[in-house]
Amino acid sequence: MLDQDSDDSRRRALIGVAFFPRGGSAHVIRALAGALPAHGWETTVVSGSQPGAGDAEQFYAGLDVRAVPVAERGLLASYEDRPDAPDRVFADLGDAAFERQVTAWAGALEQAGAAEADVLHLHHLTPLHAAAERVAPDVPVVGHLHGTELLMLERIAAGAPPSWRHADAWAERMRAWADRCALTIVLTERQKERVAALLELPPERCVAVPNGVDAAQFAPAPVDRRAHWRRLLVERPRGWRPGGHEGSVAYEVGDLTAFEGDGPVLLYVGRFTEVKRVGLLIRAFARAQRNWDVRVPLVIVGGHPGEWEGEHPWEAIRASGARDVFLAGWQHHHELPQILNAADALILPSVREQFGSVLVEAMACGLPPVAADALGPAEIVRPGETGWLVEPDDEGALVNALTEVVEKPAERRRRGAKARIDAVARFGRDAAAARVAATYAAAVSADAPPSGAPAVASS
Repeated sequence: MLDQDSDDSRRRALIGVAFFPRGGSAHVIRALAGALPAHGWETTVVSGSQPGAGDAEQFYAGLDVRAVPVAERGLLASYEDRPDAPDRVFADLGDAAFERQVTAWAGALEQAGAAEADVLHLHHLTPLHAAAERVAPDVPVVGHLHGTELLMLERIAAGAPPSWRHADAWAERMRAWADRCALTIVLTERQKERVAALLELPPERCVAVPNGVDAAQFAPAPVDRRAHWRRLLVERPRGWRPGGHEGSVAYEVGDLTAFEGDGPVLLYVGRFTEVKRVGLLIRAFARAQRNWDVRVPLVIVGGHPGEWEGEHPWEAIRASGARDVFLAGWQHHHELPQILNAADALILPSVREQFGSVLVEAMACGLPPVAADALGPAEIVRPGETGWLVEPDDEGALVNALTEVVEKPAERRRRGAKARIDAVARFGRDAAAARVAATYAAAVSADAPPSGAPAVASS
């Protein structure tokens, strides 16, 4: 058994992520970087950055962060293919664009002192891996998969669209990067099977580390609900419609009467990508509310300004005739505990959720979730105990679950109380940081070659 705290010397991990902060992986990185010093590891974060909500220096404030302006340097890229978004899918980037990425990231890593680090912790499979091999070939690498890279690989394996002109080259690169990692962190035990199939990486070279939650920050707390929702929806609106600016969807005090009754507040938090199925949620909500005796508000929090795939929630609201659906826009993560405590249940119908950190955060606040029975949520939510699981893309099942949440308040509260206990016990942030620290130690240990299993304690 390897004890990561046995050495009195402080070691340094350079944490790299090519994307600017906008999704769940950024929150994971921020939490880990802040918690790892207590386990003997100082951290430096090299991150993509974008003005506004994606500013890395602001997002990672308080940490040693080196921000790389990705748009300014032509480094915007994604695992998602969104024609209207400025970041092209990786699989459409040719050799010249790839080399520009590697050169730029190599410069950023060199300036951050990557070659002097004890370990490189590289999130996702991006050109950062090629840059690290160029700049710090002797420093062991711990990879960290968040699942979006696996979605792109699955689409390539199923037959990439014609626009993905360089799909095979990228799949080959990603397999090579994964193979070079001493160890690779995955989100769940089940994900090891997908990694083995897509990246040809043996399960024994993977370590399952669920995303942790700060149980002190995310905890049940009293909130003046009327004042809270008035502030978010009326006084400082951030909702937006297709083609509109942040705040183009705003409300008046008279629009908030649904928050004044006895009905629960339902909440969605996340991006507006196709896999999240926000439109499905709105349609199911519209169907279910026809039979309820109480007014029930559904608040949609999220949607990075200007980014969406498929049907925008604003369009889904209008098409379905749903009442009492409110678009609150993109909110800062530090505001999320109060937002969660102003609601009664979290709804996440995403069909390809790799983990679902927001589920754990909601549970820690005492909210029972309703989620699709697939991938990460299937391992987080215990149906009948801590929340509800429904079949993916089953609108009728979602209608039934929403109805139970609304019409059975005692059961909703019972599951919420159990959800808090379960979240703290299984997903505490310090336990996740300890497991990552042990993985670092295993990666740098002379008796832990890249092909060996990690000597880390079970959590």
